[in-house]
Amino acid sequence: MLLCNLVSIAIRVGAPRIVPTHGIPFPTGDPELTPEEERRLRRRLLDRALEALGTAVDGPTVFDPAETTADADAAVDTPGSPESAASEVPSP
Repeated sequence: MLLCNLVSIAIRVGAPRIVPTHGIPFPTGDPELTPEEERRLRRRLLDRALEALGTAVDGPTVFDPAETTADADAAVDTPGSPESAASEVPSP
């Protein structure tokens, strides 16, 4: 499982589970957000990564944090149960 901002490279090296992150200087955060908003962002990434680990895959699969059904405005300490929103990447 790989949290990364360079998804195309992760696919090329064959990472089985890929969770896209924010950007190169701050992959799991955003200094432009308020502390509460940044905590929600990090929680969304963590929830998605945990879902990715529990999902069987056959080859590189991208788990987009924005595609979960968990309510981003829900309390940060309340874990959600997002539906699987992963897309398997075809082999080159």
